[in-house]
Amino acid sequence: MQELSHFIDGAHTAGTSGRFADVFNPATGEVQAKVPLASRAEVDAAVARAAEAQPAWGATNPQRRARVLMEFVRLLNRDMDKLAEALSREHGKTIPDAKGDVQRGLEVVEFCIGAPHLLKGEFTDSAGPGIDMYSMRQPLGVVAGITPFNFPAMIPMWKMAPALACGNAFILKPSERDPSVPLMLAELLKEAGLPDGVLQVVNGDKEAVDAILENETVQAVGFVGSTPIAQYIYAKGCENGKRVQCFGGAKNHMIVMPDADMDQAADALVGAGYGAAGERCMAISVAVPVGDETADRLIEKLVPRIEKLKVGPYTAGNDVDYGPVVTAAAKANILRLVESGVEQGAELVVDGRDFSLQGYEDGFFVGPHLFDRVTKDMDIYKTEIFGPVLSTVRAKSYEEALGLAMDHEYGNGTAIFTRDGDTARDFASRINIGMVGVNVPIPVPLAYHTFGGWKKSGFGDLNQHGPDAFRFYTRTKTVTARWPSGLKEGGEFHFKQMD
Repeated sequence: MQELSHFIDGAHTAGTSGRFADVFNPATGEVQAKVPLASRAEVDAAVARAAEAQPAWGATNPQRRARVLMEFVRLLNRDMDKLAEALSREHGKTIPDAKGDVQRGLEVVEFCIGAPHLLKGEFTDSAGPGIDMYSMRQPLGVVAGITPFNFPAMIPMWKMAPALACGNAFILKPSERDPSVPLMLAELLKEAGLPDGVLQVVNGDKEAVDAILENETVQAVGFVGSTPIAQYIYAKGCENGKRVQCFGGAKNHMIVMPDADMDQAADALVGAGYGAAGERCMAISVAVPVGDETADRLIEKLVPRIEKLKVGPYTAGNDVDYGPVVTAAAKANILRLVESGVEQGAELVVDGRDFSLQGYEDGFFVGPHLFDRVTKDMDIYKTEIFGPVLSTVRAKSYEEALGLAMDHEYGNGTAIFTRDGDTARDFASRINIGMVGVNVPIPVPLAYHTFGGWKKSGFGDLNQHGPDAFRFYTRTKTVTARWPSGLKEGGEFHFKQMD
């Protein structure tokens, strides 16, 4: 049995709490490793060491910090296959999907190589007689990221790359379900030249999370996960005076207009709904065809595509469409929600409840499901299922379809498929959701824009990656400097007006 570690002060460090969590192979259901769960004392020690290392890193000029990230990108490309295999082994997603996980994180690191430009302040010459004013962006100090199981490479890089580029030290608390890739990222950053102690990886559960939130040295916390935990971390972090950004759950709608290309829409829904077994916060889980004729045409296109999906372990080849979900508990919850949909009157058009994969009966595989005639009061509509389940809600009009997405409590992502520019522009303008796709099913912005949801999908006023990340991980200092010239006239006892 492999025993994993923390990564403290530039080295793998055994846990001392005596508590461990099992790390499963989702394809077989077997425990393949155990990961230590840090105590509050271990977290505090990691933070204290990071605080010692941060001033020198913060004083390193931005271009030199960027060179470390530049080398990190090279190492990520060098070890892409190794990272993807480790990710697939613990998470269950296919190798191509795992490489995409690494790649989308790598792109944020590439963006952060431009830190010297992004950290430039502002300057006003001669704001008054002999007076100049300028602003500086300075690091916060020690900051932390609490990241989820579904993107164990991408989201840690979304958090730590801008934080490190800004000159902070970073505490990473990854998911205990698939911790190997975050540890490998720490190894690569050390190899790239990051000084010891600037990045600390502390594995743990709620005890570690609370220790981070209550540690006075930690100045900011970023989180991605479920909405209840996002609300908890946001409230507790703010209560303790920290800068906090939290991203929660989702229920992403895709509106299909009557003029849409139905083959394109069906392909998009299958990929966006079932890819990564639906374990994506940007997965499309609700299809909203406008009009019964549109709905009938869409269902007719979807059924054969869904029935042909290949479900299996990542070792079965790159033609596998999706793998297992992450835990037995996740599988049980998905199937419970499917049963609730049937009981509440939805039409189960594609039924994956009896799915079983020969030789992998103990794995956490869930067959694909397609519901039709879902209504707003059903649990499968209100709840984020986080599994390979697509619900179809029929709308009589565009306005009704728009209202479904706008009225839902989540506001992470949405999409519309149409050939009509007026409809697309109206939708993009009016929708109260943070990320919008027009004939694009999963509208995840590229690294130089920002990622973030609205409503109960996002808490805080700044998004992930892009320019917002550099605002989040720095504070602005404004300096007013006067260099008098000529004769000195003595002290002044009132505020001098600017001429």
